[in-house]
Amino acid sequence: MPTLDAQQARSGAGAREQEFPVSSTDSPSGTRSRLPQIRPRPRPADVPSAPVAQRHRDDFVVDCAVYVDGERQSPVTPEEGLRVATERGGFVWLGLHEPTQAELESVASSYGLHPLAVEDAVEAHQRPKLDTYEDSLFLVLKTARYVEHDRLTAASQVVSTGEVMVFVGRHYLITVRHGDQSELRGLRASLESQHELLRLGPAAVLYAVADQAVDDFVDVATAMESDVEELEVSVFTPERTDDISRIYQLKRELMQLRRAVSPLDVPLNTLADRALDIVPDEMRSYFRDVQDHALRVRDQIGSLDELLTSILQSSLAITSLEDNEDMRKISAWAGIIAVCTFIAGVYGMNFEHMPELGWRYGYPMCLLAMALAGSLLYRGFKRSGWL
Repeated sequence: MPTLDAQQARSGAGAREQEFPVSSTDSPSGTRSRLPQIRPRPRPADVPSAPVAQRHRDDFVVDCAVYVDGERQSPVTPEEGLRVATERGGFVWLGLHEPTQAELESVASSYGLHPLAVEDAVEAHQRPKLDTYEDSLFLVLKTARYVEHDRLTAASQVVSTGEVMVFVGRHYLITVRHGDQSELRGLRASLESQHELLRLGPAAVLYAVADQAVDDFVDVATAMESDVEELEVSVFTPERTDDISRIYQLKRELMQLRRAVSPLDVPLNTLADRALDIVPDEMRSYFRDVQDHALRVRDQIGSLDELLTSILQSSLAITSLEDNEDMRKISAWAGIIAVCTFIAGVYGMNFEHMPELGWRYGYPMCLLAMALAGSLLYRGFKRSGWL
């Protein structure tokens, strides 16, 4: 009868085999090789794993449709979408929202997606980029949304970001969305009314997704201008305000938006100028237009950042001037008190031979001298603007 330790060892080995299965694939030389599938990255100890009921859900598929000559066809399942699209000479657009690794690997096996691209799509938090493979493209886009707030504070969230990954092949386009930003249902409905554009194939959908992402960046940057104007007015108001922490917070949020926009130049330039089999020549002008919008919003973000830097420097200068103003007032009052203290100190020494000590009017005259000296000093400081 096997011992308990032996049973545990066999069960642990079986679990490792299930966690890291291997799949067979054709090597370039025509031989069969065994390549390990994507290994899940280790989960932090304080993050609980998702329940089994959530891992086997069906709501990760937002929509799946085949388009032939710009027209949407009858509904299909994700598993049969590529076959139907290939037979009819069209393409299938499959929309996914935050799929798990198992769910995306199931889709990848049906559509032949590159394993490295699948890994990036599962993990998210990727830098905007464009990966080109032999017969497919993989585009990573950041998405952004402006977070409404009554008043900007040092802890306000201004920009909320997400990601959209796009797999593009000759007869398929798969969008994988992370986050609630840039919802694509409205975009799909809008494209379905533009039959001429959809006739250009999956590249047309790729253009539309990129164009919507860049347009969202423009909207966010435009909305942030009101926050910059609010800070500018607050800094130069006569009332004292603590704006430095709010300026730094807005600069951090603006940097987050810049990180989403700046890397787009290289992918969009590749789609606009480089000859790609999946991207028809007619689509290059469309991507060039998106690139132009991305460059403009990048310049807009740079201008806002420069303006915030100027506002920050002005705020620091105003704070320094206010501190100097306070120091001058303190110094003026200290000078007035010092004269009175000097007079009181001289006549408080109680030497035996001091003529004024025995004088009948010595005390009133001493007080009068203090008041007169203090008044003259106060008048002088007031004229010079120290008080």
